[in-house]
Amino acid sequence: MSDNSIDLHAPLPEDPSSRQHPTLSREQAWQLLTRYNQDPFHLEHARTVEAIMTYLAQALGYAEEAAFWGLVGLLHDLDFEQFPQEHCLKSQILMQEAGLDPQIIRATASHGYGICCDIKPEHQMEKVLYATDELSGLIGACALVRPSRSTLDMEVKSVKKKFKQSSFAAGCSRPVIQRGADMLGWSLDELIARTLEAMQAYERSTSPADAR
Repeated sequence: MSDNSIDLHAPLPEDPSSRQHPTLSREQAWQLLTRYNQDPFHLEHARTVEAIMTYLAQALGYAEEAAFWGLVGLLHDLDFEQFPQEHCLKSQILMQEAGLDPQIIRATASHGYGICCDIKPEHQMEKVLYATDELSGLIGACALVRPSRSTLDMEVKSVKKKFKQSSFAAGCSRPVIQRGADMLGWSLDELIARTLEAMQAYERSTSPADAR
């Protein structure tokens, strides 16, 4: 079990060689996720964010850590279905009880910074999670109102238009998305473009025509 004395506010070092890599497998992470989550919507959101994180790890020069980034994406909402009022707080307890590495606990909790916890995203991976979590929901909602019900024919300008329409997918926080872009030093257009690209890649990989 993880050491409860670990300071989760201490930022992860950017240099992967200076920290240990968590040994949690993807199968073990999925088993933990489904212990606390059964809603198909929540599970699909977890898979979507996992795919975004894995894709962007590769794109941003963190290929050797892509599996770690993916696990963080998969588990980021571990507590949300059963403990929504303790989001990003209860998850720390559940993960510690499950013996997860403090790196994963800290990284997943950081996406609630300024909303439901005080662990600030510091590592590039944490900033990407913070920025893309809400945005993935907005892009998903955009897909559902398109005739194709797909991201594959979606463009940045379509997402940007819905971003400006506050009544659309109102639960997807625009201030959080913008703060995420600012944390990364990206324009909003760049954040949308990179996230949309990742979601399109995920959709292609899961479509029946591409199934292997």
